[in-house]
Amino acid sequence: MQKRKLGSSNLEVSAIGLGCMGLSFGYGPATEKSQAIKLIHAAYDRGVTFFDTAEAYGPFLNEELLGEALAPFRDKVVIATKFGFPGGVVNTGLDSRPENIRAVTEAALKRLRTDVIDLLYQHRVDPNVPIEDVAGTLKDLIAEGKVRHFGMSEAGVDSIRRAHAVQPVTALQSEYSFWWREPEKEILPTLEELGIGFVPFSPLGKGFLTGAINENTTFDSTDFRNVVPRFTAENRKANQELVSVLDQIAISKGVTKAQIAIAWLLAQKPWIVPIPGTTKLHRLEENLGAANVVLTASDLQTIEGAFANIEVQGARYPAKLQARVGR
Repeated sequence: MQKRKLGSSNLEVSAIGLGCMGLSFGYGPATEKSQAIKLIHAAYDRGVTFFDTAEAYGPFLNEELLGEALAPFRDKVVIATKFGFPGGVVNTGLDSRPENIRAVTEAALKRLRTDVIDLLYQHRVDPNVPIEDVAGTLKDLIAEGKVRHFGMSEAGVDSIRRAHAVQPVTALQSEYSFWWREPEKEILPTLEELGIGFVPFSPLGKGFLTGAINENTTFDSTDFRNVVPRFTAENRKANQELVSVLDQIAISKGVTKAQIAIAWLLAQKPWIVPIPGTTKLHRLEENLGAANVVLTASDLQTIEGAFANIEVQGARYPAKLQARVGR
C-alpha cells in the first residue's frame, strides 16, 4: 500500500484509509464485534494505517471497537476521531464548547485505549462557538500531548481559514465523489493554498457507485439512506445513468466501478486520502485494489467527458442536516 502525507503536515497515512462508521452505525444493525475486529485486522494486514471513527458512531461503540481492534499495533496506525455533538447524539444539536471538547477528548482516549489521538476533527462547525475558540482548544490539547493533529469536517472556507490562523488544520474531511463534486469549486483550491490534506468520505456515494443499489433496493429501517433525498426510489432510478457510464469506464480498464471511483479521487491530488467503509472482506479487498489502478491524463479526460452532461438527481442530505455543512 502506498503512503500519502495529508497536506503540508508530517502526518503520513496509507493512500486509502478505512471509514469505520458503518461497522457500528448508520447503515443498519452493527456488525458482530468479532467479525468487525476481523475486518479491521484484515485492513491492517493489507497495508491500511488510517482508521476513521467518531464519538457519534454508536454513540461510542465504534471508538470502543477500534480501541480493542487496534490495540495490538496501536503504534503503527493513525486513528482519527471526532467531537461536536452533545453526548455524541447527532440529532440533539451541536456542542463545540471548549469544555465539551476536553471532556470528549478524555473519554475518547479511554475508549480508544491510547494516550494520544492522532487526528481530532470537529465533526461539524458549531455556529454558537467562535471557531477561534475551537482551534485554540485544539492548540492547547496538542501542546499537552493529548492530540497530534487538528481536523475539520464539512466546514466552509471562511471557518477553515479562521481556524487555520489559530492552529494549523491538518485535514478536512468532507464528502467527495463522482456524484458530489461541490468541493472542487472552493474547498480544494483553499486546501491546496493552505497546505491542508483532504479526506473524502463516501467516495462510493454511500454504496450507489458500486452498482449494487437500484430503485428496487430496500434498506434496513435504521439505515440513514432512508431519509436522504438522493436515495428515494425515483432518484435512484434517475441516477442509474451515472452508474452505467462508470461501468463502461471500468470495463475498458478491466477493473470494477468502485475501483475507478476511488482511483479517480486518488488521481485528483496527491494529498487526497479517501476512506471507503465496508463490512465485507471482499469489498475491502476490492476497495484497496484501487490503489493499484493507474488513470492517465487521457483516462481522466475521457472520464470528464463521459460525466459532463450527467446531472445527479436529489439532495445529498435532508434540509436539517444540510444546514450543518459548509459553515
